[in-house]
Amino acid sequence: MATRDPIALLMKEHEDALTKLQLLKKSAGEIKKKGYSEKSFKSLLKAVEYVDEEVRVHNKHEEEALFPIVDRYVDGPTTSLRDDHIKMGKIYKKLSYSIKSLKENPDDKTARMELVESAEAIVQLMVNHIHKENNILFPMVQRFVSKEEMREIAKKLL
Repeated sequence: MATRDPIALLMKEHEDALTKLQLLKKSAGEIKKKGYSEKSFKSLLKAVEYVDEEVRVHNKHEEEALFPIVDRYVDGPTTSLRDDHIKMGKIYKKLSYSIKSLKENPDDKTARMELVESAEAIVQLMVNHIHKENNILFPMVQRFVSKEEMREIAKKLL
């Protein structure tokens, strides 16, 4: 059985995340401009659910499967990426709190403002993070990591 390319898998997950981040940005923008609407809020919730479920797993996979291998070759890059993962978690908590507040009171202007700010912040952070991984980390991994190490990463991802 052929081993799947772990970098291709991670990049595919990034593509999926970027699609959901566009939805999150669009929904937050609509709420910012027009105020709360059931349609925009539901759309935003769908994107946030993806971030909560899929991105959390993706980040854990990177930290447990990929980053330890990268650390064998270079110091530094994974520290910055791990920091991004921590920041994502903190912003996500703020986002979750404002979502809860808006569910309880759709007219809460403060919760709406915090929701939009948190959504915009997490989109910006995640897009930048994905860019760093796709354009710096992954090409470096493909250049330096052995086939055996790639299999090791792939096993941990599946």
